Amino acid sequence: MTMENIVVVGGGLAGSHTAAALRARGYRKTLTLVGAEPHPPYDRPPLTKSVLAHEEEDTSFPTDWIGLDLGLRLGERAESLELDERRPGGVLRTTAGPLPFDGLVLATGAEPLRLPGTGKQHVVRTVDDARALRPLLRPGTRLTLVGAGWIGAEIATVAAGKGCRVTVLEAGPAPLAAAVGADIGAWTAPWYAAAGVTLRCDTAVASVDPGGLRLADGEFLAADVVVVGIGARPAVDWLTGSGLAVARGVIVDASLRTARPEVVALGDCAAWWSRRYGRHMVVEHWDTALKASEPAAAALLGEDVCHDPVPYFWSEQFGRTVQYAGDHHDADQVVLRGSPEDPDWAVLWLAGGRLRAVLTVDRPRDLVQARRALTHGCVVDVPAAADPATALRDALRAA
Repeated sequence: MTMENIVVVGGGLAGSHTAAALRARGYRKTLTLVGAEPHPPYDRPPLTKSVLAHEEEDTSFPTDWIGLDLGLRLGERAESLELDERRPGGVLRTTAGPLPFDGLVLATGAEPLRLPGTGKQHVVRTVDDARALRPLLRPGTRLTLVGAGWIGAEIATVAAGKGCRVTVLEAGPAPLAAAVGADIGAWTAPWYAAAGVTLRCDTAVASVDPGGLRLADGEFLAADVVVVGIGARPAVDWLTGSGLAVARGVIVDASLRTARPEVVALGDCAAWWSRRYGRHMVVEHWDTALKASEPAAAALLGEDVCHDPVPYFWSEQFGRTVQYAGDHHDADQVVLRGSPEDPDWAVLWLAGGRLRAVLTVDRPRDLVQARRALTHGCVVDVPAAADPATALRDALRAA
């Protein structure tokens, strides 16, 4: 395909790095980056950590936008997509008008879920969200946070550190239950109490009302500030009627191409086919978005590529670094390294004796060694792996 004009939709990590990768691979024609936010592309993980804590202000990517020679259209939101049925390309319609293209990169990310109700509720997805919440984190403020997932735990950590009276409401049976299972998630519950945070599990919220929240059982819980961290969904509603296949995200193959080879998708908005796991994957984490930028650029330029990483993400909560790698959906065995009462511990998930995923708490060497093994596949010596004094690499052997 001859592409005279490529448009990248999405000004986050995935979109901005794909634009840079296109230039690095020698694309010299017209390149445009459309971003819904008014800010230049920036890093999001610090928003619930150092930015919210007011330890860092600007997390913009150090990018030479002039040197990249691209059109940077900020504060411009994608509204619809029209694909030409006669030839590759089409028209992207934005809040600023139509934008023709020959090649298209979809990297619109995800949108935070919100709760019903007329009361004020905060989310932390953008830098403006973090800056709006930050001045409200004052000693004595009654802050109620809905959701004890990764984001919820990070926000609770910062708020408690600022002297807020923090209550976390979790609809599931334990923190992180949806991510790692209720049994393992329950091992993190004591962290909340130790930080002075009240944790209420099995507590569903019906609505956010003026002055607080209404719980599903009818109880009204007063709060000065309500923060909602119940997850996100791919920002793909604007693609309705485009002709592209969209399920939980934009459906793409192992090369990140849609059914239209001049259109690729990556990051939080993409459901990419994983040969490793045998299904479409939506992984809403920084590492996956970053790793997808190079293959997305290569695929758009006609190269034969395969994007099939081992998912990885991390969290900093209550003074601990928590890291996860792999995918444990088909695991049939769990191996604990150490004890949840120890300062550091790890969990291995196995399927048929082979390592499928790992969760580590302040055990970075375990994470590095397991992550390397997950890439190649390995069999686990369970007795050795269960001994935290044994180097994890000594308990793993090639399959």
